[in-house]
Amino acid sequence: MSGRLAGKVAIVTGAASGFGRGIAERFAREGCAVIVNDLARDSGEAVAAALRTAGGRAQFAFGDVTQSSDVKGLLDAALTRYGQLDIVVNNAGTTHRNQPLLDVAETEFDRIYAVNVKSIYLTAIHMVPYFRSHGGGCFINVASTAGVRPRPGLTWYNGTKGAVIITSKGMAAELGPDNIRVNCVNPVIGETGLLEQFMGMPDTPENRKKFLATIPLGRFSRPEDVANACLFFASDEAAFITGTCLEVDGGRCV
Repeated sequence: MSGRLAGKVAIVTGAASGFGRGIAERFAREGCAVIVNDLARDSGEAVAAALRTAGGRAQFAFGDVTQSSDVKGLLDAALTRYGQLDIVVNNAGTTHRNQPLLDVAETEFDRIYAVNVKSIYLTAIHMVPYFRSHGGGCFINVASTAGVRPRPGLTWYNGTKGAVIITSKGMAAELGPDNIRVNCVNPVIGETGLLEQFMGMPDTPENRKKFLATIPLGRFSRPEDVANACLFFASDEAAFITGTCLEVDGGRCV
């Protein structure tokens, strides 16, 4: 299959819906074999099946990105099914509901740091040795404009995304000599299953207007917006780009 990612193999976490699904679909259309990871087994299987029906190469791999054994299982799935791994997209993420910072329970705090930050540690632990032994690789970490221009009510979530951004830059600096590139994509609030959590209020046209008013281009981010940015970072066109964070935000961070 031809395309900008022809011959490459990627793991995309949280790929059963939202941004992750969009990334998996875009990668598959560009010739990349995709390990579709998620905790939502039925939805993830459906995504992988749809990619195959469309002529792509894809396999679902169930796994919790906060668990070391499950993350290792993603590498194993890529090597068993496709014989290699070139790209890891750390897309899986979660948030607490938009609310005062003191109202977020400790269990919620721990959960969002595990999903949003520890997952990157675990993919590094398991994938960096493989990349080093095979001449290089590429990590793309989906952070957020929340890590650059935080919104009130999402304080602890903002902190996780700030951690993703600076961790990605640190990884890029340390792993560059191994030809391992690490970049970030920072979406603004998007039309995903977490929209009401980010808003902290019902998803109504009136409430949407409050958030859209902060985005100069006047709309939320869409899966294809994020997917296109990830495609660039994953492609050979970005061979000399590492440690970069690209805001896909309609001007929110201006």
